[in-house]
Amino acid sequence: MLAPLWLGRPAAGVRRPTILFTVPIRVVFADDNYLLREGVKQLIETQPDLELAAVAVDFDSLMAAVEAQAPDVVITDIRMPPTGSDEGIRAAEQIRTGHPKTGVVVLSQYAEPEYALALLEKGAAGRAYLLKERVSDIEQLVNAIREVAKGGSVIDSKVVEALVAARTRKPDSPLRDLTPRENEVLAAMAEGKNNAAIAGGLFLTERAVEKHINSIFSKLGLAEEKDVHRRVKAALLYLSEARR
Repeated sequence: MLAPLWLGRPAAGVRRPTILFTVPIRVVFADDNYLLREGVKQLIETQPDLELAAVAVDFDSLMAAVEAQAPDVVITDIRMPPTGSDEGIRAAEQIRTGHPKTGVVVLSQYAEPEYALALLEKGAAGRAYLLKERVSDIEQLVNAIREVAKGGSVIDSKVVEALVAARTRKPDSPLRDLTPRENEVLAAMAEGKNNAAIAGGLFLTERAVEKHINSIFSKLGLAEEKDVHRRVKAALLYLSEARR
């Protein structure tokens, strides 16, 4: 974060102008996409008040970089290896506990309100949620970095629109308790995909898909039936909600 550093005192009787330097905002950036990493790296390097302290490619390397560098701000993709699900959200949660003064900017391809709410669940201070399409807008990205560095918060306007839209849905929707990943699995089921196809499309193991589906059945109250019937009913519930 910007902070004044003053040079040493002049000798007695000697007057000289005071020189002011600033400490740049130290940033750690995490994303498994090489092109995006290079693009953001170059953007950061154009800003005199920002310094790229480290780059990470997955959850573990991100957390290791945070421990080693103690950055002012972390920019992280919402989905990275090893699971490609919610690593960015989990990283933000751990950073809040271990490095409460470190701001976090989460980048996502999705304007899903559930992700934003999960990020802000324990407080919005020092948190930003931006869509990846904003990365090319250097001013918006840099402003988000600066804002979270000083404890502020930034939420993408499209995400705000999605949050407002979510509040207008019927509160008794049977889908309200599904996680974002479960919604993705259910959407794939509604497209008629089998477990293997869902696993391939979402970069999950078939075992993980089975666990998500069992959780979906449980939350939708579709237990104690043949799996084929439950899949059909779950898909119909999803499609009926999508048409509202």
